[in-house]
Amino acid sequence: MAQLYFYYSSMNAGKSTHLLQSSYNYNECGLNTVLYTAKIDDRYAKGKVSSRLGINADAELFDKETDLLAEVTEIKQKREIACVLIDEAQFLTKFQVKQLTDIVDELNIPVLAYGIRTDFLGQTFTGSAALLAWADKLVELKTICHCGRKANFVIRLNSDGNAATGGKQVEVGGNERYQALCRLHFKEYVPLL
Repeated sequence: MAQLYFYYSSMNAGKSTHLLQSSYNYNECGLNTVLYTAKIDDRYAKGKVSSRLGINADAELFDKETDLLAEVTEIKQKREIACVLIDEAQFLTKFQVKQLTDIVDELNIPVLAYGIRTDFLGQTFTGSAALLAWADKLVELKTICHCGRKANFVIRLNSDGNAATGGKQVEVGGNERYQALCRLHFKEYVPLL
């Protein structure tokens, strides 16, 4: 029986690496996977899921207009699909997460979604909120703060290297723009509401 999994964390927990390893494991057994990544995230290359460890794989792109159910249904008509894997799942819309539940429930294909739970102000992303509510399995991938505690928040650094306390929710960046912190250190920069 297929299920919807949400693997979540802050930055630098190895989400993309885990996704790529999962896809590799399926492929090693002769099973086909379909990978998706957010069109907005072009830090490494368009149409690639890339890990900071230097591994990558080709991926379909999604944005807020992508009909995931229709695309996966069309791909399934051409070849068997053992699993759909979604990188940067925080950028999904609520409707797209509903479509992932349809892929699981109607097409009987497991979906593994990977994303960040909260933004740089500690607010839940739309896609992450829907996945937290509707996924069959929630799996937290852990990383650490500079103090050694579990990092479950992230701050965005501005051009001066200070923590940003406002701005657009989505600004793509890596370690040069974001830092994973534990709650204690996050609250030094951004008060929880």
